[in-house]
Amino acid sequence: MKLKVKKLDKLAIVPYYAHPQDAGLDLFSIDELTINPGESQLIHTGIAIELPSGTEAQIRPRSGLALKHKITVLNTPGTIDETYRGEIGIILINHGKNSFQVTQGMKIAQMVIASVLSVNVETVDELSTTKRDISGFGSTGI
Repeated sequence: MKLKVKKLDKLAIVPYYAHPQDAGLDLFSIDELTINPGESQLIHTGIAIELPSGTEAQIRPRSGLALKHKITVLNTPGTIDETYRGEIGIILINHGKNSFQVTQGMKIAQMVIASVLSVNVETVDELSTTKRDISGFGSTGI
């Protein structure tokens, strides 16, 4: 399977897997900016992609940024549909107590390519019952 990547900016870094068998491709910033505590910012990557047929791209946080700096992807996982051809932008939020500096070339998120199932939606009067049924949040205990 191939992921086609178009560089929209000379500063853009083409996504790549840091290690063999990694699930996520690293995504990089072309911006230089500060994210203050409690604020979010759109970070530009300078790339557009063409996904393989039947796939989506999921944008996920980097665990190191989350642990060390409380920086995460605001709408995680973000979804990029197969037909989207615009620039990939990453919405980062600072949950920490200190300002965070985003620099050009910094790894800011990861992108996982996943298969997509399409369904036919059917409106019904009743759903089948299960042991769990309508039990929701906290239904399995602590």
